[in-house]
Amino acid sequence: MVVHQHRLRDGRAGAAAAAALALAAVSGCGGGGTDGKPPADGTAAVRGAADVLARSGSARARTAMEMATGGTRVTIRGEGGVDFRSRMGQLLVMLPADVTGRPGHRPITELLTPGALYMKNRGAGVPADKWVRVDTTTLGDGNLVTGGATDPVVAAELLRGAEEVSYVGETELAGTKVRHYRGTTDIGRAALRASPDARGALQAAAKGFSTDTVPFDAYLDEEGRLRKVRHRFSYVNKGEIDVSSTTLLYGFGTPVTVVLPAGGDIYAGKIAD
Repeated sequence: MVVHQHRLRDGRAGAAAAAALALAAVSGCGGGGTDGKPPADGTAAVRGAADVLARSGSARARTAMEMATGGTRVTIRGEGGVDFRSRMGQLLVMLPADVTGRPGHRPITELLTPGALYMKNRGAGVPADKWVRVDTTTLGDGNLVTGGATDPVVAAELLRGAEEVSYVGETELAGTKVRHYRGTTDIGRAALRASPDARGALQAAAKGFSTDTVPFDAYLDEEGRLRKVRHRFSYVNKGEIDVSSTTLLYGFGTPVTVVLPAGGDIYAGKIAD
């Protein structure tokens, strides 16, 4: 399977710069004691992480997406909040300086909703006061990569296809004890098990990536809440492209308000690649 959304130029510097712009364009078994032992079934705990987050409500989120291509690496960072009940969120995504040292693109405001991604300061010919709306079910990666940040809701839903889960051990994350699990998840299987709001994006990703299997590291607290997850994606587009996407969740219960733009504020013109 091949992702068709991304267009990379030849050359190391060109590849890195193009990569940054391409990316920006667009439970219950969490119990167990405190003796360091994992829950009886770690696979169930990981697969159920999305349900636990939905019951938990909302959280603050930080994201980091590192893409390696042409011998260079580009890291895009985001910060914001997500409501796991309404499955909506808002991130401010910061692009790095390019390989020549020039400042990066202005921060992109992203609104995450079931089936759609809204972006402001998209650049590439889009007026500064306009939003771009992208149907995530039409993206070859289901917006796991395109927006420069994996939607935290979809990142958790992707774990529903977890298999070959192993318990790495107990560690501490920002002062909170967490259990570290490692395994792989099958995108197609996750799409079948996902909530209706996330199913379309994952079905698109299952068709678009070069492999159905995605390695992950997941960190769950004693309540079974997902505190951190790292997915490693791989797809083919004029060569193999490796992406490591990390989502960090904290500040559970922090209110998250997402206001969608009015129809007249959405750009309807041609968007440059």
